[in-house]
Amino acid sequence: MDARFIDPYTPNYGSPSAEAHRKEGERAVNCAVLTISDTRTKDTDHSGELVRQNLVWRGHEIVAYEIVPDDPARIRDTIAGWLDRDDVEAVITNGGTGVAGRDNTFDAISGLLEKRLDGFGEIFRMLSYQEIGAAAMLSRAIAGIANGKPVFSTPGSSNAVKLAMEKLIGPELGHVVFELTK
Repeated sequence: MDARFIDPYTPNYGSPSAEAHRKEGERAVNCAVLTISDTRTKDTDHSGELVRQNLVWRGHEIVAYEIVPDDPARIRDTIAGWLDRDDVEAVITNGGTGVAGRDNTFDAISGLLEKRLDGFGEIFRMLSYQEIGAAAMLSRAIAGIANGKPVFSTPGSSNAVKLAMEKLIGPELGHVVFELTK
């Protein structure tokens, strides 16, 4: 066979394997973490602490952290301010993604996004379903790109944050930022 022959049925022909590609994109990311809650304080924000611990454990930096009430204008203003900062490369929020009257995070964040990463919410709900059953459909977890930076929004429960950080955000954050800055 001619050495120049290209077999179109060879998996990943012409590109590195998914693992090699992901490894190429590994890098530390400067993150802003926002907890959306009407009741949590810095002393009681266990979910925000889980986000920050997971990021630091993976070698990322926390350059901003706040807690704001579930008020759409405050959520939007805080995130938009962070997205304008040169030292913020990604934003991760927790809280306010349900269907209760005060759950406004999805609505506030979706208006900021230029591109949606629908797979994040879909996979998050699928994984949640395996843990909590049909109640997973009540989550309005969302992710996307705003001002060239990824924004991830998770529910506020510690279990939901742990799931999102360990299975979705943590393993891909460096890769996502790498793709956006190529």
